[in-house]
Amino acid sequence: MERQVFRNISPLDHRYSVGDTELWGSLSAYLSEEAGIRYLLKVEAALAKALASLGVAPESAAREIVAACSQVTPEEVFAEEEKTRHNIRALVNSIQAKVSPAAKPWVHFTATSADIMDSATAAKYKGFTSDIVLPELKTLIDTLLRLARAEKETLQIGRTHGQYAVPITFGYYLAGYVQRLGSAYERISVASADLRGKMAGAVGAYNASSLIVSDPLKLEELVMAELGIKASPFSTQIVEPEYLLTLMHEYVTCFGILANFADDIRHLQRSEIAEVGEYFAPEQVGSSTMPHKRNPWNFEHVKSLWKTFLPRIITVYMDQISEHQRDLSNSASNRFYAELAAGFVLALRRLNNITAKLAVHRENMAANFEVSAGMFIAEPLYILLAYAGHPNAHEAVRVLTLTAEKTGQSLGDLAINDTELAPYLAKLTSEQKMVLQKPELYTGQASRKTELICDYWSEKLSRGKK
Repeated sequence: MERQVFRNISPLDHRYSVGDTELWGSLSAYLSEEAGIRYLLKVEAALAKALASLGVAPESAAREIVAACSQVTPEEVFAEEEKTRHNIRALVNSIQAKVSPAAKPWVHFTATSADIMDSATAAKYKGFTSDIVLPELKTLIDTLLRLARAEKETLQIGRTHGQYAVPITFGYYLAGYVQRLGSAYERISVASADLRGKMAGAVGAYNASSLIVSDPLKLEELVMAELGIKASPFSTQIVEPEYLLTLMHEYVTCFGILANFADDIRHLQRSEIAEVGEYFAPEQVGSSTMPHKRNPWNFEHVKSLWKTFLPRIITVYMDQISEHQRDLSNSASNRFYAELAAGFVLALRRLNNITAKLAVHRENMAANFEVSAGMFIAEPLYILLAYAGHPNAHEAVRVLTLTAEKTGQSLGDLAINDTELAPYLAKLTSEQKMVLQKPELYTGQASRKTELICDYWSEKLSRGKK
């Protein structure tokens, strides 16, 4: 059946999927209902294999079950669920309908629903993170690495509290996000690798499997190994929720870094700042009534996605609570985790696409630097005077800045011509005094630090890829 995208309810499935069908296909492979059922079937197949491996179930029965798991369709499971009103029983019935009477007893043998669902969820999100999230995040980091290296010497005035501070370089600013996103990459990778499943039965104590299997923990180990995940060291009817919670938390933490960067770049595009510019296609329209507008709408869109999905982490935290061995108060809410994950990847892809085409207006950075240059040398002046022994350097410079503001004179010139400061300035080297005349030299270790950070993450991410 042809996909009727404009009849979908969620914007994820119409507005945002239409523009990038390749990405939608990738997300669907892990986050769709079809994918969810496919992962449930993988767990049932893994259980059959493990039972046969331990000599509990016949090899022939396991082969039948594995084959049936590859044939069951979501439509069949949903049709069966209309009768059973139970998703896993519907899944089991659908598998049993495709195997011989001799194989039927071994389908879902000793398992409870949560064994199948929690293990499938862990396997699904581990694969999704490894195959989709981390590559998208690395692509964005690579884009920022390239930009940071290219702009490591590009002078930019730093800003704190929205006010001019002291100089940095634009590459140094970008390197800060390389560092933050690189750290997020590592945390997401660790959280994903630590996702857990279970095959421990209705209350987690291996009650059912202990009746038949000599070593139920070995059975669990074999199932998890087949799925490529770890077994939970302790479970009730469900896996401890903290493993998945940690991964979702790290998604949202990284999402916040994306929103921070998008917001910063959006502000740098303000008309009165204009230090960078979002790519604007030849036929693109910025406003329905103002033809001259070129809005930073893609960066605004990333922040808007963050605003949409950030609150979802509250639900994940609420799902941490389950009464006694298990309740079903998360049965609806945890189905929406996929939307949080999809929104995160959409933001990653959008942010990389627009950052890769970012226009850097160096001439405007230089102009903004010049506007502020006369005053920010207050910091190096204060530091140098204190170093030379001035007993109240900060106050002396503060008073001098008031004069500079009032008269329009350069703070550096005022300082050099100030007779009270002359004895202290005389103690400075020519290189130290040069900063007062050439403020562009006052960038500290910005360029070097940019190189160090870029080299570190380039090497680390490259090594991790191998």
